Amino acid sequence: MALNCKMMPERNQQKGAPREQVEAMFDSISGHYDRLNRILSLGTDKRWRRRAVDLIKNHINPETILDVATGTGDMAIEAMRLEPRKVTGIDISGKMLDEGRLKVNRLGLGEKIELLNGDSMAMVFKDGSFDVAMSAFGVRNFEDTVAGLSEMCRVLRQGGMITVLEFSRPSRFPMKQIYGLYFRRILPRIGRRVSGDPHAYTYLPESVMSFPDNERFLELMLRAGFRQVKQHRLTGGIASIYYGFKP
Repeated sequence: MALNCKMMPERNQQKGAPREQVEAMFDSISGHYDRLNRILSLGTDKRWRRRAVDLIKNHINPETILDVATGTGDMAIEAMRLEPRKVTGIDISGKMLDEGRLKVNRLGLGEKIELLNGDSMAMVFKDGSFDVAMSAFGVRNFEDTVAGLSEMCRVLRQGGMITVLEFSRPSRFPMKQIYGLYFRRILPRIGRRVSGDPHAYTYLPESVMSFPDNERFLELMLRAGFRQVKQHRLTGGIASIYYGFKP
């Protein structure tokens, strides 16, 4: 099972929103996405991405990297610090990719970073194509979490590394209470005001609150075929880096 990265059957498979809904939502906010990320995280999202890339550097020196749900390419750009031969980013939102390509070309990274339209659950890449598969704030949008993780496993070479950066829910007072208030009350209001989209920043806290974080996500990684899975909590547990390896 693990060597082939096949999904283990599960009674209550973790499901996300339908692909079409997610695609349309991110298309609608693509022009505001980067600005809102900086505002809503107070710039912390940039530091979290750096930490995730540093963690990769501590374990592997990749030549080929896949960034799944790349969005506007922030994680792909951050990964250039690893000096890979190539970074390939995929996303279902064409407008997010357009924004990302503008950034990549502005930074002169067009020969190193390729951004493609692609579905996390049905990738066009051959088995074992990449040294690292990563995703930042994208896995919770997968229509089927284990199916997407299994595809990431499939396209990794043996010994390759997966790194997932996602929001997670803190469990200790007072961070737990502050976190809940911010995500349920404050964040949707700011998001709607800046983006003009009445739905997108209602979806965001809902997707975070329903995401199987902490030990539950590590279990999903195991089900997808990864081993040596671990979690590294960030900023009091409001985000986490999950990582593991293809056996």
